[in-house]
Amino acid sequence: MSQIIEKSLCIKNFRKKGRNNRGSITSPHRGGGHKRLYRKIDFKRSKIGILAKVKRIEYDPNRSASIVLLNYLDGTKQYILHPIGLKIGDWVINSPTASTSIGNFLPLKNIPIGTQVHNIELNPGKGGQIARSAGATAQIVSKQKKFITLSLPSNEIRLVSKDCWATIGQISNINHNNKIYKKAGRKRWLDHRPKVRGVAMNAVDHPHGGGEGRAPIGRVNPVTPWGKPTLGKKTRKINKYSNKLILKRRK
Repeated sequence: MSQIIEKSLCIKNFRKKGRNNRGSITSPHRGGGHKRLYRKIDFKRSKIGILAKVKRIEYDPNRSASIVLLNYLDGTKQYILHPIGLKIGDWVINSPTASTSIGNFLPLKNIPIGTQVHNIELNPGKGGQIARSAGATAQIVSKQKKFITLSLPSNEIRLVSKDCWATIGQISNINHNNKIYKKAGRKRWLDHRPKVRGVAMNAVDHPHGGGEGRAPIGRVNPVTPWGKPTLGKKTRKINKYSNKLILKRRK
């Protein structure tokens, strides 16, 4: 039986399958998964001051979390991420004066210290960018004049503008990481293809390949098929603009 979805909020999803704009493989071991429609999620929650009722909770094949279909009183419909505790028939609202009930969307400066939030904006008005996967939640640690201190799911502690908005609660499906796939075919449905070790390849196919019998890598550091360092090599730019906003790194 086909799943019930809101067709007006779905679009065709072109997946790159590990290819770049020229069709060359840049991320190996991806592709061949099941067809899926993309559900447009309202990360901005731009309908300010209008009550919305939860119509149903749905599965989304494009993300680890479940999603919720909202019916606003003005007749529009939107998908949002499903927080734990939000049930069918509940009401939510996006407003600076909203209460701290599960699913409400309001500015960080109006949320009490210690509250769990998700779908957090990094730039005011851009829409939620932080804590959007299954089971994710961030906690408001302290407040300053211009910034709010957040403890993120990765144990990183960073500053976010007090004018950024966030959704109250923790995202559902917290047991996502404990899922057992049981067979290889189910991973193939999810675009995961078999991975072959570089040392098992021929020299023409990988820098680790070749040699008589089992041979060591033969390099100081392991590399990708294109010769770039891998397995722990740091790639983050030192002059990242957000460095000054990160108080404690996740590593």
